[in-house]
Amino acid sequence: MKIPLPSIENNHKGYEELIALNKHLEAKLFDDIEINISYWFSANLCAFLGCILDKAARCNGVKVSVQNGKICNILQRNGFLAHFGYEKKTDYYNTTIPYLKLKPKEDRFFNEYVTKELLQKAEFPVVSDKLRRKITESICEIFINAQIHSETDYIYVCGQFFPEKKIINFTIVDRGLGFKKKINDRFSANLNGVQAIKWALENGHSTKQDAPGGIGLAILKEFIKLNRGKVQIISDNGFLQIDSQNETTHILNESFAGAAISMEFRTDDNNSYIISNEINCDEIF
Repeated sequence: MKIPLPSIENNHKGYEELIALNKHLEAKLFDDIEINISYWFSANLCAFLGCILDKAARCNGVKVSVQNGKICNILQRNGFLAHFGYEKKTDYYNTTIPYLKLKPKEDRFFNEYVTKELLQKAEFPVVSDKLRRKITESICEIFINAQIHSETDYIYVCGQFFPEKKIINFTIVDRGLGFKKKINDRFSANLNGVQAIKWALENGHSTKQDAPGGIGLAILKEFIKLNRGKVQIISDNGFLQIDSQNETTHILNESFAGAAISMEFRTDDNNSYIISNEINCDEIF
């Protein structure tokens, strides 16, 4: 059974398409599935596609074919297509952030990966060592919360630097319980997907008992706003995007049992971001 993917970009429509694919594969109606990529595919969303296909591959044979030569080259360089029989290519352009499938306990490896592959890229906006450390902690807090709260087997990550667009995209995905179920079960609430995401973004909110909360986006959100980037969060039937100007939400047509967080950083930002004093992470997160 061949399933063609439409153009997949870092927007509400792109996530809707991937979640529709997820539902189709969960129906388990077909064997020997082939996902065909002929149009644009935002490389950082390999994290989302990999999460979807990984579960499907355990139940059915899954193949990926890429007809778009430019996209195929990128997905070979970031290592994604190596999981589907393609040769791994060397990233001579240094524009990919490798696709990885990590066990929840590999948080130390994830920390090193984020530092090396994202924050130490020459194209990343100029930040002080202290702020770089805080941003690292913030992104790693997302990984740790997936580890603690989601009960997922694996966490999927990937990114891409687009020199012409002057942006870096980075995505983290887990296939766990999702925000809505975890929060509603913990507090006997009835939040929808968007409400659950907004609740989790509030400083001090957590499903952990007797512990400070938040999902590690306090500093990251403020930095991305100043940088004119954006954060997108998808969980269950909720989509939320925060950028420098607006907060946009959608109730999705289908639900995704898990969570995806995508970050976009602008590399044409000539500002320097410096914090002079240490910040108490327990208060932030």
